[in-house]
Amino acid sequence: MQLLLTPTKFSFCKPLRQQMPMAAARRLLVRLAVGALCCTYPPLWAQTPIEVHDVIASATPTRNIALTLDACSGAFDDDLIEFLIRNRIPATLFATKKWLLKNPQGVAIIKAHLDLFDVEDHGENHIPAVIGAGRKVYGIAGEPDLLHLRQEVSEGAKAITEMIGVPPHWYRGATAEYDPQAIAEIERMGFGIAGFSINADSGATLRKPAVEERLRHVKGGDVIIAHMNKPASDTAEGLSTGLLQLLRNGLVFVRLDQVGLSATNLPKEQLVRPSSNQ
Repeated sequence: MQLLLTPTKFSFCKPLRQQMPMAAARRLLVRLAVGALCCTYPPLWAQTPIEVHDVIASATPTRNIALTLDACSGAFDDDLIEFLIRNRIPATLFATKKWLLKNPQGVAIIKAHLDLFDVEDHGENHIPAVIGAGRKVYGIAGEPDLLHLRQEVSEGAKAITEMIGVPPHWYRGATAEYDPQAIAEIERMGFGIAGFSINADSGATLRKPAVEERLRHVKGGDVIIAHMNKPASDTAEGLSTGLLQLLRNGLVFVRLDQVGLSATNLPKEQLVRPSSNQ
Protein backbone atom coordinates (compact mmCIF):
# COMPACT_ATOMS: atom_id res chain seq x y z
CA MET A 1 0.00 0.00 0.00
CA GLN A 2 1.47 3.33 -1.09
CA LEU A 3 0.36 6.58 0.48
CA LEU A 4 0.85 9.78 -1.53
CA LEU A 5 0.92 12.89 0.60
CA THR A 6 0.78 16.23 -1.18
CA PRO A 7 3.67 18.43 0.05
CA THR A 8 2.25 21.02 2.38
CA LYS A 9 4.02 23.84 4.16
CA PHE A 10 2.89 24.01 7.76
CA SER A 11 4.38 24.63 11.16
CA PHE A 12 4.22 22.20 14.10
CA CYS A 13 4.11 25.27 16.36
CA LYS A 14 0.60 26.25 15.21
CA PRO A 15 -2.63 24.26 15.24
CA LEU A 16 -3.44 22.73 11.84
CA ARG A 17 -6.81 24.48 11.76
CA GLN A 18 -5.00 27.84 11.60
CA GLN A 19 -2.87 26.76 8.64
CA MET A 20 -5.25 24.88 6.32
CA PRO A 21 -8.98 24.19 5.89
CA MET A 22 -10.46 21.80 8.44
CA ALA A 23 -11.27 19.15 5.81
CA ALA A 24 -7.69 19.16 4.53
CA ALA A 25 -6.35 18.93 8.07
CA ARG A 26 -8.53 15.89 8.76
CA ARG A 27 -7.36 14.20 5.55
CA LEU A 28 -3.73 14.78 6.49
CA LEU A 29 -4.17 13.38 9.98
CA VAL A 30 -5.97 10.28 8.65
CA ARG A 31 -3.18 9.68 6.12
CA LEU A 32 -0.52 10.04 8.79
CA ALA A 33 -2.33 7.62 11.11
CA VAL A 34 -2.85 5.02 8.37
CA GLY A 35 0.75 5.40 7.29
CA ALA A 36 1.98 4.78 10.85
CA LEU A 37 -0.17 1.63 11.13
CA CYS A 38 1.00 0.26 7.79
CA CYS A 39 4.65 0.91 8.59
CA THR A 40 4.50 -1.19 11.75
CA TYR A 41 6.11 -4.50 10.85
CA PRO A 42 4.59 -6.88 11.26
CA PRO A 43 1.34 -4.91 11.60
CA LEU A 44 -0.30 -5.31 15.01
CA TRP A 45 -3.50 -6.61 13.41
CA ALA A 46 -1.49 -9.39 11.71
CA GLN A 47 0.12 -10.68 14.88
CA THR A 48 -2.21 -13.55 15.72
CA PRO A 49 -1.28 -15.07 19.09
CA ILE A 50 0.49 -18.43 18.90
CA GLU A 51 0.18 -21.24 21.42
CA VAL A 52 3.72 -22.65 21.31
CA HIS A 53 3.82 -26.44 21.06
CA ASP A 54 7.09 -28.06 22.15
CA VAL A 55 8.60 -31.49 22.49
CA ILE A 56 11.95 -32.44 24.03
CA ALA A 57 14.72 -31.95 21.49
CA SER A 58 16.46 -35.23 20.75
CA ALA A 59 18.33 -36.58 17.73
CA THR A 60 17.15 -40.12 18.53
CA PRO A 61 13.92 -41.56 19.99
CA THR A 62 13.72 -40.77 23.69
CA ARG A 63 11.91 -42.10 26.73
CA ASN A 64 12.25 -38.73 28.45
CA ILE A 65 9.19 -36.65 29.23
CA ALA A 66 8.83 -33.35 31.10
CA LEU A 67 6.15 -32.41 33.61
CA THR A 68 5.60 -28.65 33.88
CA LEU A 69 3.28 -27.09 36.44
CA ASP A 70 2.02 -23.51 36.32
CA ALA A 71 1.52 -21.44 39.47
CA CYS A 72 -0.35 -18.44 38.07
CA SER A 73 -1.92 -16.94 41.17
CA GLY A 74 -4.11 -18.59 43.78
CA ALA A 75 -3.04 -21.17 46.32
CA PHE A 76 -0.50 -23.99 46.76
CA ASP A 77 -1.56 -27.52 45.83
CA ASP A 78 0.35 -29.28 48.58
CA ASP A 79 -1.24 -32.67 47.77
CA LEU A 80 0.24 -32.53 44.28
CA ILE A 81 3.69 -31.37 45.34
CA GLU A 82 3.86 -33.88 48.21
CA PHE A 83 2.92 -36.64 45.76
CA LEU A 84 5.82 -35.64 43.49
CA ILE A 85 8.24 -35.54 46.41
CA ARG A 86 7.06 -38.89 47.76
CA ASN A 87 7.47 -40.57 44.36
CA ARG A 88 10.64 -38.69 43.38
CA ILE A 89 9.11 -37.28 40.20
CA PRO A 90 11.00 -34.22 38.90
CA ALA A 91 9.03 -31.26 37.59
CA THR A 92 9.55 -27.76 36.22
CA LEU A 93 7.46 -25.17 38.07
CA PHE A 94 6.48 -21.93 36.34
CA ALA A 95 5.69 -19.42 39.09
CA THR A 96 4.59 -15.80 38.98
CA LYS A 97 5.90 -13.25 41.43
CA LYS A 98 2.37 -12.79 42.82
CA TRP A 99 2.10 -16.55 43.51
CA LEU A 100 5.50 -16.65 45.23
CA LEU A 101 4.59 -13.74 47.50
CA LYS A 102 1.22 -15.26 48.39
CA ASN A 103 2.48 -18.78 49.20
CA PRO A 104 5.53 -18.68 51.49
CA GLN A 105 4.84 -22.20 52.79
CA GLY A 106 4.86 -23.58 49.26
CA VAL A 107 8.05 -21.66 48.45
CA ALA A 108 9.75 -23.17 51.51
CA ILE A 109 8.78 -26.72 50.48
CA ILE A 110 9.99 -26.16 46.92
CA LYS A 111 13.30 -24.69 48.10
CA ALA A 112 13.86 -27.74 50.27
CA HIS A 113 13.59 -30.00 47.20
CA LEU A 114 15.51 -28.24 44.44
CA ASP A 115 16.95 -31.62 43.51
CA LEU A 116 13.47 -32.38 42.12
CA PHE A 117 12.11 -28.98 41.15
CA ASP A 118 13.35 -26.46 38.62
CA VAL A 119 11.58 -23.11 39.13
CA GLU A 120 11.13 -20.98 36.01
CA ASP A 121 9.59 -17.62 35.09
CA HIS A 122 5.81 -17.23 34.65
CA GLY A 123 5.92 -13.44 34.85
CA GLU A 124 5.31 -10.82 37.49
CA ASN A 125 1.51 -10.47 37.36
CA HIS A 126 0.35 -13.19 34.93
CA ILE A 127 -0.19 -10.92 31.93
CA PRO A 128 -0.34 -12.50 28.44
CA ALA A 129 2.57 -11.83 26.07
CA VAL A 130 0.52 -10.09 23.41
CA ILE A 131 1.28 -6.47 22.59
CA GLY A 132 -1.17 -3.66 21.92
CA ALA A 133 -3.83 -1.65 23.72
CA GLY A 134 -7.09 -3.57 24.05
CA ARG A 135 -5.68 -6.96 23.02
CA LYS A 136 -6.78 -9.93 25.12
CA VAL A 137 -6.32 -13.70 25.36
CA TYR A 138 -9.17 -15.66 26.96
CA GLY A 139 -10.47 -12.34 28.27
CA ILE A 140 -7.16 -11.44 29.99
CA ALA A 141 -5.68 -8.11 28.86
CA GLY A 142 -2.22 -8.23 27.30
CA GLU A 143 0.62 -5.72 27.44
CA PRO A 144 0.22 -2.17 26.08
CA ASP A 145 3.81 -2.13 24.75
CA LEU A 146 7.18 -3.88 24.78
CA LEU A 147 8.34 -1.90 27.83
CA HIS A 148 5.59 -3.46 29.94
CA LEU A 149 6.36 -6.91 28.52
CA ARG A 150 10.00 -6.56 29.52
CA GLN A 151 8.93 -5.58 33.04
CA GLU A 152 6.60 -8.59 33.29
CA VAL A 153 9.40 -10.96 32.29
CA SER A 154 12.28 -9.35 34.19
CA GLU A 155 10.40 -8.76 37.45
CA GLY A 156 9.18 -12.34 37.46
CA ALA A 157 12.74 -13.56 36.93
CA LYS A 158 14.06 -11.27 39.65
CA ALA A 159 11.53 -12.60 42.15
CA ILE A 160 12.51 -16.21 41.44
CA THR A 161 16.21 -15.41 41.74
CA GLU A 162 15.67 -13.67 45.08
CA MET A 163 13.14 -16.07 46.61
CA ILE A 164 14.30 -19.42 45.22
CA GLY A 165 18.00 -18.63 44.86
CA VAL A 166 18.40 -19.88 41.28
CA PRO A 167 17.96 -17.59 38.23
CA PRO A 168 15.42 -18.84 35.66
CA HIS A 169 16.23 -19.44 31.99
CA TRP A 170 12.81 -20.41 30.62
CA TYR A 171 9.70 -18.24 30.32
CA ARG A 172 6.06 -19.21 29.95
CA GLY A 173 3.61 -16.37 29.55
CA ALA A 174 0.09 -16.25 30.94
CA THR A 175 -2.27 -18.34 28.76
CA ALA A 176 0.84 -19.75 26.99
CA GLU A 177 0.01 -17.68 23.90
CA TYR A 178 2.35 -15.12 22.34
CA ASP A 179 2.40 -12.81 19.37
CA PRO A 180 5.49 -12.79 17.10
CA GLN A 181 7.02 -9.58 18.44
CA ALA A 182 6.62 -10.82 22.03
CA ILE A 183 8.41 -14.08 21.16
CA ALA A 184 11.27 -12.14 19.58
CA GLU A 185 11.56 -9.76 22.55
CA ILE A 186 11.51 -12.51 25.19
CA GLU A 187 14.22 -14.41 23.35
CA ARG A 188 16.28 -11.21 23.00
CA MET A 189 16.12 -10.98 26.81
CA GLY A 190 17.86 -14.35 26.98
CA PHE A 191 14.91 -16.61 27.86
CA GLY A 192 13.71 -19.70 26.06
CA ILE A 193 9.95 -19.88 25.61
CA ALA A 194 8.56 -23.08 27.11
CA GLY A 195 5.62 -24.56 25.26
CA PHE A 196 4.04 -27.98 25.70
CA SER A 197 2.61 -30.90 23.75
CA ILE A 198 0.08 -32.35 26.23
CA ASN A 199 -2.40 -30.14 28.10
CA ALA A 200 -3.28 -32.37 31.04
CA ASP A 201 -5.86 -30.28 32.91
CA SER A 202 -7.02 -27.33 30.76
CA GLY A 203 -6.23 -24.75 33.40
CA ALA A 204 -7.21 -27.07 36.29
CA THR A 205 -10.78 -27.28 34.99
CA LEU A 206 -10.92 -31.00 34.10
CA ARG A 207 -12.23 -33.77 36.31
CA LYS A 208 -10.01 -36.70 37.33
CA PRO A 209 -11.09 -39.12 34.53
CA ALA A 210 -10.41 -36.50 31.86
CA VAL A 211 -6.92 -35.76 33.25
CA GLU A 212 -6.14 -39.48 33.32
CA GLU A 213 -7.38 -39.89 29.76
CA ARG A 214 -5.13 -37.11 28.47
CA LEU A 215 -2.11 -38.61 30.21
CA ARG A 216 -2.74 -41.94 28.51
CA HIS A 217 -1.65 -40.26 25.26
CA VAL A 218 1.77 -39.19 26.59
CA LYS A 219 4.76 -40.63 24.72
CA GLY A 220 8.51 -40.13 24.82
CA GLY A 221 9.51 -36.51 24.16
CA ASP A 222 6.25 -34.96 25.34
CA VAL A 223 6.07 -31.86 27.52
CA ILE A 224 3.06 -31.93 29.87
CA ILE A 225 1.41 -28.78 31.21
CA ALA A 226 -0.83 -28.78 34.30
CA HIS A 227 -1.44 -26.49 37.28
CA MET A 228 -0.33 -26.43 40.92
CA ASN A 229 -2.29 -23.40 42.12
CA LYS A 230 -5.82 -24.80 42.46
CA PRO A 231 -5.92 -27.39 45.25
CA ALA A 232 -9.71 -27.64 45.06
CA SER A 233 -9.48 -28.97 41.49
CA ASP A 234 -9.08 -32.60 40.39
CA THR A 235 -5.61 -31.99 38.99
CA ALA A 236 -3.68 -33.61 41.86
CA GLU A 237 -5.83 -36.75 41.84
CA GLY A 238 -5.75 -37.11 38.08
CA LEU A 239 -2.00 -36.57 37.87
CA SER A 240 -1.29 -38.93 40.75
CA THR A 241 -2.85 -41.85 38.91
CA GLY A 242 -1.68 -40.90 35.45
CA LEU A 243 1.94 -40.11 36.29
CA LEU A 244 2.45 -43.41 38.11
CA GLN A 245 1.19 -45.23 35.03
CA LEU A 246 3.69 -43.32 32.88
CA LEU A 247 6.48 -44.49 35.18
CA ARG A 248 5.22 -48.07 34.85
CA ASN A 249 5.32 -47.60 31.06
CA GLY A 250 9.06 -46.95 31.31
CA LEU A 251 9.03 -43.20 30.68
CA VAL A 252 11.60 -41.03 32.48
CA PHE A 253 10.77 -37.59 33.92
CA VAL A 254 13.27 -34.78 33.34
CA ARG A 255 13.34 -31.04 34.14
CA LEU A 256 13.58 -28.34 31.49
CA ASP A 257 16.94 -27.21 32.84
CA GLN A 258 18.26 -30.60 31.71
CA VAL A 259 17.03 -30.61 28.09
CA GLY A 260 16.37 -28.48 25.06
CA LEU A 261 12.97 -28.01 23.43
CA SER A 262 11.94 -28.27 19.80
CA ALA A 263 8.85 -26.40 18.66
CA THR A 264 6.44 -28.04 16.26
CA ASN A 265 4.53 -24.94 15.17
CA LEU A 266 7.04 -22.07 14.87
CA PRO A 267 9.08 -20.78 11.91
CA LYS A 268 12.12 -22.91 11.07
CA GLU A 269 14.64 -20.54 12.65
CA GLN A 270 12.84 -20.80 16.01
CA LEU A 271 12.27 -24.55 16.09
CA VAL A 272 15.06 -25.61 18.47
CA ARG A 273 15.91 -23.76 21.69
CA PRO A 274 18.66 -25.26 23.82
CA SER A 275 18.46 -25.63 27.57
CA SER A 276 20.52 -23.36 29.81
CA ASN A 277 22.88 -26.26 30.55
CA GLN A 278 23.70 -27.19 26.95
